[in-house]
Amino acid sequence: MKHPTLDVLNARRSVPSRQLGEPGPDPATLRHLIEAALRVPDHGKLEPFRIRILQGNAKQAFGRELARMAVEANPDLSEAKREKEQRRYEHAPLVLVVSARIDGDSKVPELEQNLTAGCVAYNLLLGAQALGFGAQWLTGWAAYDRDVAKLLGMKKHEHVIGFIHIGTPSMDAPERDRPSYDDIVSAWAP
Repeated sequence: MKHPTLDVLNARRSVPSRQLGEPGPDPATLRHLIEAALRVPDHGKLEPFRIRILQGNAKQAFGRELARMAVEANPDLSEAKREKEQRRYEHAPLVLVVSARIDGDSKVPELEQNLTAGCVAYNLLLGAQALGFGAQWLTGWAAYDRDVAKLLGMKKHEHVIGFIHIGTPSMDAPERDRPSYDDIVSAWAP
């Protein structure tokens, strides 16, 4: 069955961030992408998600801070690993930091709020691909570090869901084995 939306879903691939270069989305395209990505299931209309944009000098400054934090946490860190931390976010022209902002007073479970924020991240991947860009959702230690969250201006009840790297692929993303329908899907019967 051919359908444009299913075609995008069936073609989805992560493009390694090292293979993402200029150009990235222009400001109007980026706004359009983000506005589309925000159209997610949101129990209670809590909007438990935020997006921070890292581009240009901001990416470089963020990388320097991560390298400093990595050395602070591990003074024996090799120069090569320190440099890797510093350059981790420099490959793609755009990195969107998607976070979950949890409302602990809501009747909506925290898990559902995290899933809603995850849907935003996934929509960014799909939308970027539909617009002709490549994208990769990465986490790593920085996604789970409270000092990094503070660096990004996050409050206690907010945490990183992922770093979405977006740019123009320098090569086609490789296909990989995908789950088999028959291995994953079953019919429940009483």
